[in-house]
Amino acid sequence: MALYSEKVMDHFRNPRNVGVIEDANGIGEVGNAKCGDIMKMYLKIEDDIIQDVKFETFGCGSAIASSSMATELIKGKPVSEAMKLTNKAVAEALDGLPAYKMHCSVLAEEAIQSALEDYRNRTEKDN
Repeated sequence: MALYSEKVMDHFRNPRNVGVIEDANGIGEVGNAKCGDIMKMYLKIEDDIIQDVKFETFGCGSAIASSSMATELIKGKPVSEAMKLTNKAVAEALDGLPAYKMHCSVLAEEAIQSALEDYRNRTEKDN
């Protein structure tokens, strides 16, 4: 069996939604000091829908693939649905990750949760 699924390799080689959203209204950054992976997620939310999502990830192929897949899973979705995204859902959407790389999907979940929390804080402050 191959170490990585075709989907992991595809999202690593051709990551979706890479970049920065200059006028993002939700930004989250997380890192794992042990492995050195750092993920930053940018959300553009309008009318409680994630209109756009982009990421910057410094890390291994699994981290990049997890970031890419996570953005695909929440783009166009209501905030309430994005809040329910789990690392397990990210890993399953990638057709699995090796056990020692599951922390990459955890980082993707945490980066999105952090960006959603930032969005909540900003909107509460505005109201």
